[in-house]
Amino acid sequence: MATSVLMKHPPSGLIRNGYYGFSWTYLFFGGFVPLVRGEIGIGVLHLIVGFFTVGLWNVVFAFLYNKQYTRRMLERGYVLADTDVKVAKAQKKIGMSLSA
Repeated sequence: MATSVLMKHPPSGLIRNGYYGFSWTYLFFGGFVPLVRGEIGIGVLHLIVGFFTVGLWNVVFAFLYNKQYTRRMLERGYVLADTDVKVAKAQKKIGMSLSA
């Protein structure tokens, strides 16, 4: 089950949700999930690969997508901005060092 964590982009002040854990939405909707979240290139790539693997890609990637999405947001400059407990749990689940 996916868990959300608030993320903030300090230069612009934008606040978005990051996610970690199993993605039921990705399992059922595949590459449309990245498209809805604004990741056009990744969404198109996932739709193409999902088509050629007859949906098997969706089953595998449902376990991986949320973590990778949150990591890409961190690379774009977002920071975890939720409660200390949620931030610590998210850091552990996505593989961040706790001092980051």
